[in-house]
Amino acid sequence: MSYTQSPALTREEISAFLEKAKIARICSINKDGTIHAVPVWFNYDNDTIVIGTPKNSRRGRNIKRNNNVTVLIDEVGPPTRGVIIYGKASMDDKDMDQAAHSIFSRYMSEKEARGYWKGLSELTEWVIVIVKPIHIASFDYSKDTKYLEATKKYTS
Repeated sequence: MSYTQSPALTREEISAFLEKAKIARICSINKDGTIHAVPVWFNYDNDTIVIGTPKNSRRGRNIKRNNNVTVLIDEVGPPTRGVIIYGKASMDDKDMDQAAHSIFSRYMSEKEARGYWKGLSELTEWVIVIVKPIHIASFDYSKDTKYLEATKKYTS
């Protein structure tokens, strides 16, 4: 018996998927080599993933030390679809107000986004994390006939 990876999303499907997806999981490398994974709100802008993070958060410290990251964005299935972005992250403390607004506006009204950011900005210093993809992988189990056949015979 052998089974390979499910079919990929097309470039257009990836863009559409990232524009409507709500939660990303960003993975960075801890000092001891283990992986730190955390769910985040994000914005997909000009083929980059943009998130905000407290400047002194674990992911911020990890990225400062090693900017290799993986971002997983998927949806609950079955069948499941998703995008995995392997990339380099950079941090910037400029235009945090604009970045926060563009991220939070995906999840709430403009007024709520402004208030939400005002509250968070009083807690700590924030930075923008910009992930530039080096490689993008994707999967779409709804296109996978072997997967669909195998699961259907036990669920019908």
